[in-house]
Amino acid sequence: MNDSAPLAILKSRFGYDSFWSPQEEIIANVLAGRDSLALMPTGGGKSLCYQLPALIFDGITLVISPLIALMKDQVDALNSNGIAARFINSTLPASAINGVQEQVRRGQVKILYVAPERLAVPGFRRFLSAVKLSLIAIDEAHCISEWGHDFRPDYRNLRQLRQDFPSVPVIALTATATPQVRDDIIVQLGLQQGQVFVSSFNRPNLSYSVLPKGDYWMRLLSLLRRHMHQSTIIYCFSRKETEDLAADLKAEGLSARPYHAGLDGETRRRTQEEFVRDRVPIIVATIAFGMGINKPDIRLVVHHSLPKSLEAYYQETGRAGRDGLPSECVLFFAYADKAKQDFFINQIEDASERRNAGLKLDKMLEFAQLPTCRRRFLLEYFGERWTEDNCGGCDVCLRSGEEFDATEIAQKILSAVIRTGERFGITHVIRVLRGSRDKRILQFGHRQLSVYGIARDYTRPQLRDIIGQLEARGLLMRSDGEYPTLAVAPSGREFLRERQTLALLRPTDPDVDRDTGAGRTRKTPAATEYDEGLFEELRALRRQLADARDVPPFAILWDVSLRHMAAVVPRSMEEFSGITGVGEVKLEQYGPRFLEVIRSYAEANDRPERTSVVQRSVGGQERERRQPRRGNTYDITREMLSQGLSISQIARQRGMVETTIIGHIERMADRGVALELGHLLPAEERLARIEEAFGVCGSAFFGPVWEFLGVEEFTYDELRLARAYLLQKGRLPD
Repeated sequence: MNDSAPLAILKSRFGYDSFWSPQEEIIANVLAGRDSLALMPTGGGKSLCYQLPALIFDGITLVISPLIALMKDQVDALNSNGIAARFINSTLPASAINGVQEQVRRGQVKILYVAPERLAVPGFRRFLSAVKLSLIAIDEAHCISEWGHDFRPDYRNLRQLRQDFPSVPVIALTATATPQVRDDIIVQLGLQQGQVFVSSFNRPNLSYSVLPKGDYWMRLLSLLRRHMHQSTIIYCFSRKETEDLAADLKAEGLSARPYHAGLDGETRRRTQEEFVRDRVPIIVATIAFGMGINKPDIRLVVHHSLPKSLEAYYQETGRAGRDGLPSECVLFFAYADKAKQDFFINQIEDASERRNAGLKLDKMLEFAQLPTCRRRFLLEYFGERWTEDNCGGCDVCLRSGEEFDATEIAQKILSAVIRTGERFGITHVIRVLRGSRDKRILQFGHRQLSVYGIARDYTRPQLRDIIGQLEARGLLMRSDGEYPTLAVAPSGREFLRERQTLALLRPTDPDVDRDTGAGRTRKTPAATEYDEGLFEELRALRRQLADARDVPPFAILWDVSLRHMAAVVPRSMEEFSGITGVGEVKLEQYGPRFLEVIRSYAEANDRPERTSVVQRSVGGQERERRQPRRGNTYDITREMLSQGLSISQIARQRGMVETTIIGHIERMADRGVALELGHLLPAEERLARIEEAFGVCGSAFFGPVWEFLGVEEFTYDELRLARAYLLQKGRLPD
């Protein structure tokens, strides 16, 4: 083990100045060679707890993960930070697996990801015994427990791994373990001598809202339009629901795709990739989607149907806002959805398992019908005490103090449902209550009912809200089908018969923001003010860089880094090095390109360059360096190109790095600006080979072109310049 300080590695490789609690304590325990169980929320930085020690240990770190679709994204992100990582799973052919294992033997890999079923292969265990294994990391450790919501028999293979390598420290990590499940993890993995670290399960950047499912459509559209162009997952109960809802959203002009296990593998792969690459913002999915998603910038998670348990709900909502930025979690709830879950629970043969599933569903129902803080209930379910009176981030707390005596209006609504024969939908019942002259009211003779017009003092949105709350309390039921009807539940009849009292949240008019609290979260440290126009330009550049390298945009930089740039507007490499998430590798790779966009945007939007930049010397003292203003930076580069100067000459005279100048050329070429590039091109034969490669591989990605030509023979900058020239000449494929 080398002596590099964890804090120094945190900054140089990962671009962060400090650890989150309890990362530092966990890493210290791992480096001391002791076992660890880390319970941390999704987005809480679990991966760093084994990735950073892996850089300090001499041997390799083996990561067991059930998320095959996630492995490549994690490996891409590590490699972009200059960390040698590989994966082995069933998606790789035998030749590729052999190649990865050979790299491990040669000491060329620090972190190796494998699926749990790989441990059952005797040849793989023999391979492990022949290399220096320094750490075993078990992700999604709750999968080993039959008490968990996502038990996987393959995880029992980990017992054999512990026996094969008794002296290698183990770190088990999970985000969704109740006290019972965490005790089972300790027993199953033999971690009795290890240390347990329990981080807060609270996700302060997430808001939680439960809305009545009746008449959900306009509320859903409002949510999606507020998050236009932002990543959203909508979870549905069935495959048919995902396809129908995705089609309805497309009809509204929204870009949405269905995802479920019934689709062929290629369609699922393509849909997931387009979502991860920011090409499709909305995925309508069953729970088959999401386990393999490492996307940190999902801003909205909607549950169209009731989840089977609080563990499932917490895990699925946990896919929102993993970068720490404000995000929403909205559940559309109808008590009738319980019957769908009951059907599957009743199919469970084992009586104990069936009873356990029923108890979990009961807790989920209790959460959906809460009159008190949803965050407190969620955290206490996972064994964490919550002491604040108002969380400021759930619909109940955002409307706290707004309860009213709903006894009389509830009696009127329930009576109206009964008097109309329990065979009409919410719209018709509201029309009766408000005294509508609709022809259907007249047709069915409902003007003669005693309940006709008895709630004229309530607006239609207010009555919809109250009916939704009555349904959430289990007093009303809604039938399934294309035209659902309202009926009074047994508890509703008891309410009327016993003349019980009832308090509900006061309804308000009429948009989602005000009547639900959805869309409002308390301000988090990450929710700072920033220039949204600059942020969008930085996102466009990130997408371009990601496409060129054939990786997801978040493998370049997270949204939180781009927002930091758009807030502080760095103008130099020194200032850029202080951006969250920018380590040494990313500073060198991407700093010049992002700085160029920032400078260009500042000039175009009359944001004067700073007259002085504070620089901190090694001794910690501050001094100022004058920075003169210049004309349009693109015009200067274009003029110098017309003089026949080389890239290196222009960079030297302008005090920039060469990649920045090439970035100028690419952006001007993309905009159709005429440029003198002939003197920068490779020999005619090499240019012809590059043009052929673009013709074969397409011009969207540099990676395939580079591999087609041979990475040892052509430079990346050579391809960038050739592409700009061919684009100007109209010789690139469409």
